[in-house]
Amino acid sequence: PRTKAISEQRALAASDASLKVVALRPHFIWGPGDRHLLPRLIARAKTGRLKQIGSRDPKSDTIYIDNCVSAHLLAAEKLLSGAPIGGKPYFVSDDAPIGVWTMANRMLACAGLGPVGRPIPAGLAYGVGAMMEGTYWLFGIEKEPLITRFAASELSHAQWFDISAAKRDLGYVATVSIDEGLARLTASLKH
Repeated sequence: PRTKAISEQRALAASDASLKVVALRPHFIWGPGDRHLLPRLIARAKTGRLKQIGSRDPKSDTIYIDNCVSAHLLAAEKLLSGAPIGGKPYFVSDDAPIGVWTMANRMLACAGLGPVGRPIPAGLAYGVGAMMEGTYWLFGIEKEPLITRFAASELSHAQWFDISAAKRDLGYVATVSIDEGLARLTASLKH
């Protein structure tokens, strides 16, 4: 996250008349064809290793893949038309914050799986993540630990953002609702 923030700052600072730069900030991209989050969610659920982090269901932004693509196309169109958006960052989402664990359970249901396992304290998950990161580093293990400090923190804190600037400047509107996206995800997983 730190290097991503530095990269964004440098890219936006470099925006000028010869190269206009806009930063889009999607959070929790999901949908059919996902090769990152959904396969890990399903694999861990099938083995019983997927547990809820913390006792709360913190609200989070999500963005269905078609909505994310739409935001990128709108930003490109605005840049090409000369709109004064160069050098600006924009949060984009489904515009419907949802509980992290509610969304995870709905995604698992699309795959015909039961809900996430019982909660473990967020502090414990964070501590285990620190231990696992240290162990993996010490022994040069290349694969990702089962839990990291970053994941424990992300999954136990609310993360939703104001997208009014994207609506105003880009004309962005989420055209695929979470319910419609989940229906599409279910259909894709059946194939």
